[in-house]
Amino acid sequence: MSAEKISYKLDVFEGPLDLLLHLIEKNKLNIYDICIADLLEQYMEQINFMQEQDLDVAGEFLAMASHLVQIKSAMLLPKYEEAEEMRKELSGQLIEYRKCKRMAAILAANISFDSYCREPAKIKADMTYQRSHEPTYLVGAYLAAVGRGKAKIPPPKEAFSGIVARRMVSVSSKIYGVIRQLRDGRSRSYRSMFDTVTDKSELVATFLAILELIKGKRVRIEGDGEDCVLRLIRGDEREWNEQS
Repeated sequence: MSAEKISYKLDVFEGPLDLLLHLIEKNKLNIYDICIADLLEQYMEQINFMQEQDLDVAGEFLAMASHLVQIKSAMLLPKYEEAEEMRKELSGQLIEYRKCKRMAAILAANISFDSYCREPAKIKADMTYQRSHEPTYLVGAYLAAVGRGKAKIPPPKEAFSGIVARRMVSVSSKIYGVIRQLRDGRSRSYRSMFDTVTDKSELVATFLAILELIKGKRVRIEGDGEDCVLRLIRGDEREWNEQS
């Protein structure tokens, strides 16, 4: 007789939220401030174990794994407000699920097959919203809802000003600039080469230019530490004068 295939019963974990809540409690994670990276690692270990044991993994478990990967990927972006909202939404779902699970356990303890349950009485539903929220929380929720509608609007030009408007300084231009400063045959201190630098682009280009000149044996560096100086190698100095 062939062995019956082992299947993954949902009476162990009643869904992905149940599995996530189990991992949070097992690893003592903060449910109000979930570390998505740690939770994803633990979750995938459980999923891989289930697959290695030839267990039938429900699609909703794999969908939750994909959702966790999406949140983790979004949090790697420079502006991860959307990922933060998704993380808070997941925390809210887990908190609500934990409350429901605790209440279900209390109700299950009161169930007995020897008792008689009457039909529920018709009670007028109270439609009054009972929960209270801080005004700042309501404002944040409103702004978040409004912001979703603006997600498809192209960003303004000012958003690219830090990238497009940045001055580009070529290394080649700084190489000639360094050689001009050393043409008189006198040595110049390393620090003085940066006296006229005005921004980071020029700073980096000047540094790379000095490295290229040293690598090409056109400039040598003398001394050590903060007192080091640069000097043009004489053969290259004559070549520069002839070209000029």
